[in-house]
Amino acid sequence: MPTMEWVASSCRLLASTAADFERDRPFAGLRIGAAIHLEPKTATLLLVLARGGADVVATGNLGTTQGSTVTFLREQGVTVIGDRTRDPQTQDACVRRILATRPDLLLDNGGDLFLRYLDDPYAGLLGGTEETTSGRAQLVPVRDRLQRPVLVINDSPIKQFAENTHAVGQSVLESFLRITNRATNGRRVTVVGYGACGRGIAKNFANAHARVAVWEADPVRRLEAMLDGYAVPGRPEALASADIIVTSTGNPGIVTADDLPLLSDDVVLANAGHLPWEIDVPGLLAHPDVLTCTKPADGVQTLTLRSGERINILTEGHMVNLNGPRPLGNSVESMDLGFTLQARCLEAIASGRVPADQCVVPVPPEIDAQVAQAYVALVGEKAQ
Repeated sequence: MPTMEWVASSCRLLASTAADFERDRPFAGLRIGAAIHLEPKTATLLLVLARGGADVVATGNLGTTQGSTVTFLREQGVTVIGDRTRDPQTQDACVRRILATRPDLLLDNGGDLFLRYLDDPYAGLLGGTEETTSGRAQLVPVRDRLQRPVLVINDSPIKQFAENTHAVGQSVLESFLRITNRATNGRRVTVVGYGACGRGIAKNFANAHARVAVWEADPVRRLEAMLDGYAVPGRPEALASADIIVTSTGNPGIVTADDLPLLSDDVVLANAGHLPWEIDVPGLLAHPDVLTCTKPADGVQTLTLRSGERINILTEGHMVNLNGPRPLGNSVESMDLGFTLQARCLEAIASGRVPADQCVVPVPPEIDAQVAQAYVALVGEKAQ
């Protein structure tokens, strides 16, 4: 069964939502501008919005666009601007081209659409959604300038436990195994960041028989990691003792060239965060102690130091579970839930049910309840 068909048939909640949208046409006459990872599950979401009457104009995120998905969306009548790129300037130009079409609603994934909107605001924007922690951090300081309803999907409890903890944890482990073909049994793994994603990553590596430590700057979360059974050493020891380091913080400069003396021989560095800035790959490559560097091949790049030690970087520091050979991302079920949240939030904004002062705020509880109840009903129906 083709990937796109498999994903669409597995997204049962989105299919139910699409049937509602076809009947009610909540986006009739509206354009939705989207900047999001373009892969089969996001394609399913965009087509659901189109079935609700939306004119969808989309571009990808930095480094994660899948060419087959772009081709499929264009065949389905969705306007896709640009193709896969890891060049920030090219990505920025694509985002600006989305905004040049003057969308009525924005579906953002990292805050770029809303930030660029502020460079050239227009009266017709009704509001929109932001998917990520990274995007929320960028948008909170500009709330007063946006003055539009913007709902943060990542702040939904459903998104936190279903996608971030369960699905990201699974997909990061799966991606490590797929890309490296190395065992986790007995390996020392340091997870940097113990938010919802970090908790899932730590748990999945521990379940795969790794010895997991957590480095978390927030003392309350560090306590939580300790009570969950993980070692919580100081930062130097956490980095120096690791065979595998996974960053999951949403912040830049988590592992930098200054950390080279700490890193153990043959360590594997992987980033699970949205943006390719948690591991400072350009800084590592430019360090004078780096003698040679292999070309990225099948998701692995190896640096050899003057000492003879080696540092392995996965997917050039980009989001590891959406890069490398055959990138799959999070499970279909988790994205079915998360993208139904997206669709229902956009529906609520389009209908005027979300006031303008709800700017960069969590998903309304009634939408969380609606999605949770619908999913349980569907799963229960299948179980019977």
